[in-house]
Amino acid sequence: MQIKIDDLRGPEIALLLEEHLAGMRASSPACSVHALDIDALRKPEITFWSAWEGGELLGCGALKELHSQHAEVKSMRTSSKHLRKKVASSILQVLIDTAVERGYKKLSLETGSQPAFIPARTMYLSFGFTYCGPFEGYWDDPNSVFMEKVF
Repeated sequence: MQIKIDDLRGPEIALLLEEHLAGMRASSPACSVHALDIDALRKPEITFWSAWEGGELLGCGALKELHSQHAEVKSMRTSSKHLRKKVASSILQVLIDTAVERGYKKLSLETGSQPAFIPARTMYLSFGFTYCGPFEGYWDDPNSVFMEKVF
């Protein structure tokens, strides 16, 4: 598996992000979908990675810098064809390593509270994330779970 910074220009990325947004909309009420579309992911404060194997896109993830000491995990998605192959955990490790290299003191994320998000929450817990309250513009929403990892 090769994980690389991606410019979000390939058609495979566009399709995976459409799958991501559709999945979020299917699992959460519209007011609780915090996934970013492809244009929002192109902002300068966001670094986006994609995971590939043999020319096939496996998944993606991004870091959004909130300020010099704090970043947010965004757009974590494994292609439906590659679930349970450690794609997300491999990408998450790259995000964590990058956060440490950049000197962030905290890495935060928002994920869903619904049963469909149990695998994601379990993975985040296994990487040392803990539950916390809303951060940086989020609100206390019963459809959201907030987590953080402090370095």
